[in-house]
Amino acid sequence: MKKIFIAACFMTGFATFAQTEVAPLDPMQDKDLMTWYHKDFASTNIYGVNTQNAYKYLESKGLKPTPVIVGVLDSGVEVGHPGLIKNMWTNANEVPNNGKDDDGNGYVDDVHGWNFIGGKNGDITDDNLEVTRVVKKHQPIFEGDDSAKNKANQAKMPEDFAMYMKSKEIFTKKGVEAKQGYETYKKIQDLIPTMVGMLNGQNLTPELVAAIKPTNQEQAMSASILSQMAQDPNVNGKSPAEVFVFLKDQMKEAVGYFEVQATKQYNLDFDPRAAIVGDNYDDYTQKTYGNNHYADPKGEHGTHVAGIIAGLPQGKEVQYGVGYKVAKIMAVRAVPNGDERDKDVANAVRYAVDNGAKILNMSFGKPVSPGKNVVWEAFKYAQDKGVLLVKAAGNENENVAENVYYPTNFKNVEDAKPYINNMIVVGASTNNNEFLRADFSNYNQKMVNVFAPGEKIYSTVPAAKYAYLQGTSMASPVVAGGAAVLLAYMPNLTPAQVIESLVKTTNKSTVNAMISSNTNNRFDLISEAGGVIDVKKAAEYAYTNFYKANSSPSTVKTKAVKKKKMKKVK
Repeated sequence: MKKIFIAACFMTGFATFAQTEVAPLDPMQDKDLMTWYHKDFASTNIYGVNTQNAYKYLESKGLKPTPVIVGVLDSGVEVGHPGLIKNMWTNANEVPNNGKDDDGNGYVDDVHGWNFIGGKNGDITDDNLEVTRVVKKHQPIFEGDDSAKNKANQAKMPEDFAMYMKSKEIFTKKGVEAKQGYETYKKIQDLIPTMVGMLNGQNLTPELVAAIKPTNQEQAMSASILSQMAQDPNVNGKSPAEVFVFLKDQMKEAVGYFEVQATKQYNLDFDPRAAIVGDNYDDYTQKTYGNNHYADPKGEHGTHVAGIIAGLPQGKEVQYGVGYKVAKIMAVRAVPNGDERDKDVANAVRYAVDNGAKILNMSFGKPVSPGKNVVWEAFKYAQDKGVLLVKAAGNENENVAENVYYPTNFKNVEDAKPYINNMIVVGASTNNNEFLRADFSNYNQKMVNVFAPGEKIYSTVPAAKYAYLQGTSMASPVVAGGAAVLLAYMPNLTPAQVIESLVKTTNKSTVNAMISSNTNNRFDLISEAGGVIDVKKAAEYAYTNFYKANSSPSTVKTKAVKKKKMKKVK
């Protein structure tokens, strides 16, 4: 969400996506800002990922790239976006829109990917949160009318009970905050005419606000809000009409944001799954539900992520993804505006792997995971097939060893080594060397591998547009794009070798990490790598240590599918 400052208190919240939207700094004309995350640190002193020099180095070695399919497991991708359409993966064995499963993979008309949060009755845009689902399911079991039975269940199912208590705590706290946020911003929305009227036709200034003498509670609250606004250089001096438009736009977004939380995400009675998808959610063996609706018409997250990986400059737009020369995007829709469901994540992983993806980007997460074992099985399946998993660390400004952010590559935080060796977890960095860790980014020296640019990231969004977003959701695809560059030119690399190349070659910094509770409060101590990735350095490392000329990719063959004779589409 946008940074909304107009309120009696500053209220923040994060849904399943590790994403926030940046307050405009007149960025739409700033070509330098649009591409900052590609910069070379050595020559600019900006912690970009050195995109162009990576390509130059690999091409100087006489290497020729082969396209790398990157599965974007997300909210959906606008496959026809002008900045993406040329880099979309196309299933060559599927005849578009003929209503048949031409390639025999179990999915009808999956030309550019698949949607696991849709069905014959449409698509899920908003869903509840996992803590809500856990409370709904387990409250009758652990806190029902029969206290003796409750205690017996608690003793019999200690892991489930612990998950329930954690979920209940989050649900209660965040649910109250959501309702308060909705009521607060709705009240401010209702006060807009009062605030504009109190300007008395004059431009907003601190002096004007200071001279206002409120006569009732509504005017007092309005004056307080106007006082906050007058301190902002982007609003100070604006006319009453401009203030009206500003307030209207801000409050519409704020009310909408908290309304979804209050009425859907933290609502025990809201569950659109059965009516829309039509599967038995508790049956993890089901694989072939869903539809081929690739895009979320109301969301921008997945399209933005795809552009960071493989966006192409077009027209006046200079934006391009890190893997723009080599990556092909497979759209695998599994994440609503709410929390992703473990069944969908597991199936999305297997679908992408079986259909040729070599890298999966996962810019999502949540604090509890009832089906984590099913997800881990899917991750192990991807590892066995030689597929790299790239995962956002999360946006809670927390140590992920203390507050786990699922899905994780560690089955237990105490484990010395991860459960799988094919996942890289990514924190978010900024273009400000003094505040290099993005203030929302999660961190941990063992469970977060690297940092990558994740603040003020310009990329594709629906309706053929572009926008700045921020979050570890944006940092993760930067790494996925970088990994695609390495694999395209050196297809023999294993996921573990790609990860080692990225981890061993980061540009480090000892700047204060701005973590109040961290005694070792330095940027180089909050991830395994201790720095921000540099794709050119990673390419050099991989070429020197792992590249084998004339070798075939070190991968296991993907699941065979039945091929049928293709018909010409008229």
